Amino acid sequence: MTSSATGMRCCASCFNDRSLLGNIIPSISEELGKCSYCGTDQATLVHPTQLAELFAPLISIYEPDAQGKLLVEWMKSDWGMFSHPRMDVPAAKNLLGDILDDGEIVRRNFSPSSKYLSDGLDRWEALRDELMYKNRYFPDSNLDKERLSNLLLHLRADEPPIIWYRSRIQQGDQPYLVEAMSAPPKRVTSHGRANPPGIPYLYLGSTRQTAVSEIRPHTGEMVCIADFTLVSGLQMIDLRDPKSLISPFFFGDEDQIGAMRNDLPFLERLGQELTRPVLPQGAAIDYVPSQYLCEFIKKAGYDGVIYKSSVSDGMNLALFNPDKAIPGAVEQRRVVSVKVEIA
Repeated sequence: MTSSATGMRCCASCFNDRSLLGNIIPSISEELGKCSYCGTDQATLVHPTQLAELFAPLISIYEPDAQGKLLVEWMKSDWGMFSHPRMDVPAAKNLLGDILDDGEIVRRNFSPSSKYLSDGLDRWEALRDELMYKNRYFPDSNLDKERLSNLLLHLRADEPPIIWYRSRIQQGDQPYLVEAMSAPPKRVTSHGRANPPGIPYLYLGSTRQTAVSEIRPHTGEMVCIADFTLVSGLQMIDLRDPKSLISPFFFGDEDQIGAMRNDLPFLERLGQELTRPVLPQGAAIDYVPSQYLCEFIKKAGYDGVIYKSSVSDGMNLALFNPDKAIPGAVEQRRVVSVKVEIA
């Protein structure tokens, strides 16, 4: 029995897709209620078959393969789709079958079509190696800068937090003045994840806990924490989770969808450059690739980069122009414990 016979309705929360949530579903329906699939209440609802034309080009980038995976499994792994807690594989199969009005296709195995190829990841790895160990300022490796610029358009942050935090370990008995809580002077600016030496960026955490965790304090130390308010209108690139930002439904054309799918590992690799732990003794070399990436993003006209924290559940911001964050008050806190995990 198809969804047209049962009266089932789905919502954007079923898919966790930027385009479906932001404009597509709200533009084709004004019906509110409880979703038949994920259970979200007071959601904007659509009949599943209203999404059939949107899913058709996405489905076409996969081809039947007995050794492959179910379509919904590819959509989960490739696009971060069906990530709602109630949308496990069986539930996602039911919804996709209702969308396509085809209960058989969702039971077959598929693999991505081999016609869509991208060498973005290989090019980055070659450039990364050259920047670190061979040629720092005039590399021979060729990165497709035009393609990367276009990919960045899809990674613009949606309404990032306005208030951020920076922390410093307190030296002496008195807390730092607020003027000392911003980026360091040029002549004493050392290597950072995003900045080369001598070029100060402002590193901020989304929470006080994140800001303190990033400075790796010891138990018992006093830290100073300052809040910063970003000026309005800033454009940020968010490298935490490209799959959550890039929607296959933005493109409509199967060739563009297929090309984007193959570029996603490249974008995820870029995000990893800013997140992976680096030992202090290797920072001068290991930070070079992420510094190059941030320089490219800055040159493309963006104000900063948001990336995952490797030491907390929060997120970090590297702000290219420290003057675009207005400092507020400074507070003192004592570090009562430091958690260490070993592998």
